[in-house]
Amino acid sequence: MADCIRVPLLLLLMCIFSCVHPSGAENNKLNANAGASLPRRRSTGWKLAEEAVCRDDLTRLCPKNSWNNNLSVLECLQDKKEETEISTECNHLLWNYKLNLTTDPKFESVAVEVCKSTIAEIKECASEELGKGYLVSCLVDHRGNISDYQCNQYIHKMTSIIFSDYRLICGFMDKCREDINTLHCGSISTGEKDIHSQGEVIACLEKGLVREAEQQPGAHAIKDECKKSIMRVAELSSDDFHLDRYLYFSCRDDRERFCENTLAGEGRVYKCLFNHKFEEAMTERCREALTTRQKLIAQDYKVSYSLAKACKSDLRKYRCSVDTNMPRAREARLSYLLLCLESAVHRGRVVSGECQGEMMDYRRMLMEDFSLSPEIVLHCRSEIESHCSGLHRKGRTLHCLMNVGRGDAGAIDPNCQRALQTLIQEADPGADYRIDRALNEACESVIQTACKHIRNGDPMILSCLMEHLYTEKMVEDCEHRLLELQYFIARDWKLDPILYKKCQSDASRLCHTRGWNETSEMMPPGAIFSCLYRHAYRTVEQGRRSSSAGLDCKVEVQRILHQRALDVKLDPELQRRCMTDLGKWCSEKTEAGQELECLQDHLEDLVMDCRDVVGNLTELESEDIQIEALLMRACEPVIQSHCHEMADNQIDTGDLMECLVQNKHEKEMNEKCLVGVTHFQLVQIKDFRFSYKFKTACKEDVLKLCPNIKKKVDVVICLSTTVRNDTLQDVKEQRVSVKCRKQLRVEEVEMSEDIRLDPELYDSCQPDIKRLCPNINYGNAQVIECLKENKRQLTQRCHQRIFKLQEVEMVDPELDYQLMRVCKHMIRRFCTESEGKNMLQCLKQNKNSELMDPKCKQMITKRQITQNTVTLNPLLRKACKADIPKFCQSILNKATADTELEGQVISCLKLKYADQVCICYKHSKLAHKFTEVLNMLKESKADIFVDPVLHTACALDIKHHCAAIPPGRGRQMSCLMEALQDKRVRLQPECKKRLQDRIDMWSYAAKVAPAEGFSDLAMQVMTSPSKNYILTMIG
Repeated sequence: MADCIRVPLLLLLMCIFSCVHPSGAENNKLNANAGASLPRRRSTGWKLAEEAVCRDDLTRLCPKNSWNNNLSVLECLQDKKEETEISTECNHLLWNYKLNLTTDPKFESVAVEVCKSTIAEIKECASEELGKGYLVSCLVDHRGNISDYQCNQYIHKMTSIIFSDYRLICGFMDKCREDINTLHCGSISTGEKDIHSQGEVIACLEKGLVREAEQQPGAHAIKDECKKSIMRVAELSSDDFHLDRYLYFSCRDDRERFCENTLAGEGRVYKCLFNHKFEEAMTERCREALTTRQKLIAQDYKVSYSLAKACKSDLRKYRCSVDTNMPRAREARLSYLLLCLESAVHRGRVVSGECQGEMMDYRRMLMEDFSLSPEIVLHCRSEIESHCSGLHRKGRTLHCLMNVGRGDAGAIDPNCQRALQTLIQEADPGADYRIDRALNEACESVIQTACKHIRNGDPMILSCLMEHLYTEKMVEDCEHRLLELQYFIARDWKLDPILYKKCQSDASRLCHTRGWNETSEMMPPGAIFSCLYRHAYRTVEQGRRSSSAGLDCKVEVQRILHQRALDVKLDPELQRRCMTDLGKWCSEKTEAGQELECLQDHLEDLVMDCRDVVGNLTELESEDIQIEALLMRACEPVIQSHCHEMADNQIDTGDLMECLVQNKHEKEMNEKCLVGVTHFQLVQIKDFRFSYKFKTACKEDVLKLCPNIKKKVDVVICLSTTVRNDTLQDVKEQRVSVKCRKQLRVEEVEMSEDIRLDPELYDSCQPDIKRLCPNINYGNAQVIECLKENKRQLTQRCHQRIFKLQEVEMVDPELDYQLMRVCKHMIRRFCTESEGKNMLQCLKQNKNSELMDPKCKQMITKRQITQNTVTLNPLLRKACKADIPKFCQSILNKATADTELEGQVISCLKLKYADQVCICYKHSKLAHKFTEVLNMLKESKADIFVDPVLHTACALDIKHHCAAIPPGRGRQMSCLMEALQDKRVRLQPECKKRLQDRIDMWSYAAKVAPAEGFSDLAMQVMTSPSKNYILTMIG
């Protein structure tokens, strides 16, 4: 029998013919030197109950019906708890009697007789050589397979005698003598130690074995043959806790308290006591004994009778004990068994329900008590002492270590981190959250409210909890325990059973993974998810559909990405590469989601490794913004009202974010959502790849027309300039593709909504914004509008940038965000058929309609005033491009490329060459040249604001003489004309001069193209497509 503790003849036949007892002479010597010599054997029916040294103890402690059976007397007396319960003389008599039994090979023949049929069935025992006392040892070893009642009873009684004293176990004393002495585990001289303390010797050796496994300081290295003997004794005592004498005496009261109704045998009492180990009422001595036994189970699963029995066939079926490359000691470890069988379960193999139930118990045991893992005790010693002392019970120490591992409580030793990761894989709490007692208790209320629709124990419970992280249903303790566990699950894709199930075939095909419990240096567990992500999101875009992951796998990858977005520490690559930058830039960002936003804000400042991973994640978010779970929660109202169709799509392609941007200022938009959407827009301008739809539509155009340009705003300017030049030059085929031009328009409009989305403009005008627009919101282009209104007060740098912006807007009014927003309904009413470039012209034509919205009318007036500069009047500039340099070259010579002429050119044309106004228009190809003059005159009479020069010159007079007159329909102009004609009124000289100029111009226009009446004039004005420009010329 390999590796077997030989148990020589423990003949139970004494219950059949009790044939051994100490001689009378020797009995008289017991008081002086009990056990110094062996008693001689008698052939008569001698009984222990008849011996005088034990009669008083027997009468006091044992029922009368047991007196006639020597084995019953032995059982009764040897199970007494305290040494003082029976006399020393009786103890020694019992010792000599049992030793005499175990050393007489004659009684082997009794075992052959009683267990005849059993021996024939058990091949190992049938092959034992008789006469050496090994047969009974074999029967003890295989007692679980004995079906014969008499033989079973015989072996059971025999076993209880052996385990009452380690010296009765064949070979044990010889193999462990040196270690017993070295560890001071007790005396090995016969008779020096009474029967009840012998279990402590075994317990002492077991503790020494545990200390060695944990590599505790000063631990003694126990000899291999003694180690085997210790583990074998533990294994042989695994079915009945009576056989572990130290634990039996340590836990006898606790057994009565917690497990009174639990039948002995098959390890049931052990399991019951294990389940109550951390109860407050459990005695410390019993808890210590139970922990020692659990540590032995961790070293050799066969020390657990129930686990070894339940999983025996499954272990054989899945070849969990035949790895020839692995040392036998490692193969027997509980962790190896769990990993092997968990691998079978995760691969969809059938493992018996009984075995899975046992595995569940021991996985929970590992999570409850960190000390059962020697690697954690060894490598996490300093972390436990520094951060987690006094938290030993119910898995709290382990979660404390996991919290340290997250980096929330200081640095952690890499070996400790690896030990924690290994333990999480062994316990596999991702498959059933109930294994993690600390998490289960902390999250019970959340599960009952938020996840009650999910079956108890289902792995989706953890996902459900993650979905409710940072919501009102989450409680703080559950949040902490959940993030601590998820930190380690996130670092090994296999620990999420749903992900593993849906993606294992793709991982094997695309990422070359091995079995569930196997790892590869070429593809470590943390790299597998990155591989799956690449194949789930990038291959279709790159045109490699054959190498893409399946839809089921992609959905799971998406789920994991949603969870990781909740906490930067759940993304292993991000945390590893960005640890320095997180400390440098984001140490104060502690709220959920803030760390990633901080990294995105500092993208240009990050080290290359960190910048790459943050860039990749941001690029992914642009494709599927639903990954940002916190943003999605904040934006729920606006999504439901305006974007629900996009949100319902299983696979997003940037449509949802585009919808949120377009509806930024709807009433359903709350502050949190607005801040989140705007932040994402600001991040997008850093790299055009961060705008998924723009990147997809314009990637080829960018490579061809704007190579080496990275920033989105620069790419937009590059492409827009190309489109504008092609349009102005009337090229036959635009260089920018149709799909790109379409998306480019979306990007241009979005950028016009917030000055921060144009970094150069924003940087140029920051001082001006603080000085002139300090309380203005950035959204809805309000800051831009504020700067326009205060243009004369702007710094030169900002003024130039605003002027350039206005140039673009006048050529393409659709990019004038404020105009398009304020006049949105009027555009629908009056200008549905107008092209984008003619939108302002259309609005001006309908400005004085009774149906015109007052706010829109005011906005149109502002834009008309803006057009007082020829540079901002594209139609006038085109019509008079030959006349302007001819008559006003001196003004042009003084100007630089970025100088705004502020009406000087138009004044030049008006004041010096009034008659050339018509010539200018005659030389233009516009058929309505004379009508333009009339249109402009009519507009100036209708609204003095349209004539900025006149309005500025007469502002004081309007205040003094026409304050009560409402503007519009020529009312204020009529008031000024009456004041001019009234000799009693003294107007400002400049106002008087400008009014007289207007009268002269109107008279000249009337002579050139007289109207038959006001209705005719009005008709000409209303039908002119360019009615707005004449007045600006004469201004």
